[in-house]
Amino acid sequence: MSVRPWRDISRRKSRQIMVGKVPVGGDAPIAVQTMTNTLTSDPIATIDQIRRCEEVGADIVRVSCPDVESTAALKTIVRAVNVPIVADIHFHYKRGLEAADAGAACLRINPGNIGSQVRVKEIVSAAKNNGCSIRIGVNAGSLEKHLLEKYGEPCPEALVESALEHMKMLQDEDFHEFKISVKASDVFLAVAAYNGLAEVCDYPLHLGITEAGGLQGGTVKSSIGLGMLLWSGIGDTIRVSLSADPVEEVKVGYHLLKSLGIRARGVRVVSCPSCARQGFDVVKVVETLETRLAHITTPLSLSVLGCVVNGPGEARETDIGLTGGGNGRHMVFLSGITDHVIESEKMVDHIVMLVEKKAAELDAVKAAAELAAIAAE
Repeated sequence: MSVRPWRDISRRKSRQIMVGKVPVGGDAPIAVQTMTNTLTSDPIATIDQIRRCEEVGADIVRVSCPDVESTAALKTIVRAVNVPIVADIHFHYKRGLEAADAGAACLRINPGNIGSQVRVKEIVSAAKNNGCSIRIGVNAGSLEKHLLEKYGEPCPEALVESALEHMKMLQDEDFHEFKISVKASDVFLAVAAYNGLAEVCDYPLHLGITEAGGLQGGTVKSSIGLGMLLWSGIGDTIRVSLSADPVEEVKVGYHLLKSLGIRARGVRVVSCPSCARQGFDVVKVVETLETRLAHITTPLSLSVLGCVVNGPGEARETDIGLTGGGNGRHMVFLSGITDHVIESEKMVDHIVMLVEKKAAELDAVKAAAELAAIAAE
């Protein structure tokens, strides 16, 4: 029995595939994905952007491969980065063959755009020979003509039917190492389509609200759509599609998963909105702490509350807590217990020190547990 059943998420059961070294589906952690916006034919710029995404936790990165120059550069890119690379193939099947040979871990295709079943068979053969998986990418903006004629407009049933048709094209080639997405920029359409698809297949699903918008608006829109799906247990990989630096997509993705208690990375900050009761400038302190603690990858929690109204209560639920007090002196909580006071001028440096110390302690405990598990085998 769960202690807090109202927090439990019953995850949809799906088969598991591999995207390079990253397991997707089954009981694997939900993977966070992004896509580069550099020209793939420029390997230096692309590698630099992928490495920045790796630093903030990207599990998988997709690159566009629209031409021969891009697939030619892919071999260099794949060798220079640590995350598995998904090659985005839109129309020409030969780009898929080239990308598979160049070391792509996954091919993102819309089988209906590739052409005949013969060409799909060639793509599948290249994937099998190179250990690639495939993502079927259905998009409301590029539905097949016969489905638009049948349904009159992009709708959940049309997206699901498109996915099932493409799924059959791969199954007919005895290929099952694939995941599926049914993206739309309309939150209601995307959520309904994913719910419908989740009911009729057990393949892993890649979630996304496509063309979501800029950093702020796109984050809100994606959080609503992806949040509903993840809360209902649907989703095995996610991409927060933003008109912004891909690094921001990864950060928002982790914040989303962290908020639902699905996956944790780095410091989870609980902070109050500023008000007249605050004993210090909460907005400025939180901004500074988030910047200075960005290097921490160990999951832990920090509460930063400006006054004693809600501060102590929140501090009891976090690893480290800071509550604003009077006369420039503020209370620090450790593991939910009142521990000591700190002056305003020393506060930020002190909290950074405490977080780094706590992270090191947790890392040491984890390392010891892993060694003990190995010794017990």
